[in-house]
Amino acid sequence: MNNSITIVQLIISMLLFLVMFFGIGFLLNMLLRMTWLMAIVYPIVVLLIIDDVSFFDYFTSPGESFSMLGNTLTSLTGSDIAVLLAGFAGAIISGIVMKVLRKMGYQMF
Repeated sequence: MNNSITIVQLIISMLLFLVMFFGIGFLLNMLLRMTWLMAIVYPIVVLLIIDDVSFFDYFTSPGESFSMLGNTLTSLTGSDIAVLLAGFAGAIISGIVMKVLRKMGYQMF
């Protein structure tokens, strides 16, 4: 089976991740009033998305788990990295938008 991704799939995936993490970050910012929370949590979310190892395996067998994580990170393709970077951009943009809205006087919750 061919694992290549078309340019249309890449653009739609990048847009989806950008909008999805912008929305999640915006909602977290409104509810918790912590502007950069999603940008800080995003790398952990990415690790949970790309890694096949259970979260608890990092504590029970860290050597093997981190070795598998390193192998997974080095095997990412350019399109995977582009999609994940678009999600990170969405998380950053949500923090910027929230800062601007608060500076303009809007108080969310």
